[in-house]
Amino acid sequence: MDDVLNRRMIVALMALLPIMLMVYFSQTMQPMLGLAAAAQAAELAALPGNAAEAPVVGLEPPMGSLSLDAMDAARASNARNPFITGPIDPAPPFRFSGSAADFANARECLALAAMAEAGPSDIGQRSVIQVILNRTRHPAFAKTVCGVVFEGSQRVTGCQFTFTCDGSLARRYGEEAWAVARSRADQALAGSVFAQVGQSTHYHTDWVYPSWSPKLEKLTQVETHLFFRWPGRWGTAKSWTAYRGGEPSFAALTTGPAPMPQMSGLPDIYDLDASVAIAPLPLDTPKVSSGEVVMRLPSGKANFIVLATGAGPQAALSTAKSLCTGQGTCRVMGWLSRDQVPASFPLPRGARDTLQFSYSRDPAGAEIVLYNCDTFPGLPREQCIPRGR
Repeated sequence: MDDVLNRRMIVALMALLPIMLMVYFSQTMQPMLGLAAAAQAAELAALPGNAAEAPVVGLEPPMGSLSLDAMDAARASNARNPFITGPIDPAPPFRFSGSAADFANARECLALAAMAEAGPSDIGQRSVIQVILNRTRHPAFAKTVCGVVFEGSQRVTGCQFTFTCDGSLARRYGEEAWAVARSRADQALAGSVFAQVGQSTHYHTDWVYPSWSPKLEKLTQVETHLFFRWPGRWGTAKSWTAYRGGEPSFAALTTGPAPMPQMSGLPDIYDLDASVAIAPLPLDTPKVSSGEVVMRLPSGKANFIVLATGAGPQAALSTAKSLCTGQGTCRVMGWLSRDQVPASFPLPRGARDTLQFSYSRDPAGAEIVLYNCDTFPGLPREQCIPRGR
């Protein structure tokens, strides 16, 4: 009888042993996993040109927004930074996993970014699409295609792809242009790889020189775009994760939310990844000789202004520079009246359509200046905020 009881106890203990081991290891490993995740997050945050840096100016700035001397100096700096030697490994094919709605949203975001960043160029669009899909799988960036394209567009200080927050979303493209760009997006989502840019996660035009450019490995050039990856493991597909779907709505991203109700005050420290409502101006807001400052972050990194009636483009630029007196990131956006100034960020559709002036300065001091050329006639086309047509 004792032998039977002993055997039953042994069987019961053997059955419980895996559960007990699982509980033990889960309790032991959980803190270790948490530490590993924290260490990885710290490494990613320390990478040059990471997604938190805003604006990452230089993805596709209009040539006319920079002086010829500035462009020549940037080209000389880029030329001193050599391309890597040896073969460039292509990116693994993109493996789509999601719903039909995910696919539709991802395709629209890819097509729009391709047209906005590369115009009608076939290789230009394919290279942009490839970088976006590379970023989608990299742990340093958003986890969806649309999330990567619109990353940072909710921040008043800027965005990863400048077309998502400089007024360019008001631009309209013809059906033929959309059809061609969608076809290229479809191919990439189905696994087609544009091998020339390899596993690049960054690019910029050759007439700008962002602060992160010399800190990354320069892989190749496609037309006027230079393509880069991070050094070491973070620059390879070994660090990538699988795409899981869950795309945000393309329509919502391109239409924009309704403004938030005006608030009586905000904390001293702003969360730049959250919506920002208009609050009383900081006491140290500089006096401007032209126009009116309506919104300014305590850091001074972002400003909404009303332009003075009849002021020319130089007056708008002088106002922006008087507000951006320090170093690093700064952004100024201007409208013609207080009624047009949005109460929050991201800019709602109406505010994008009525935007008159946009000034951006990146962490290295490079500037992009754009105007509504209906209000400021006679400027080069490259300095105009793209408008619906």
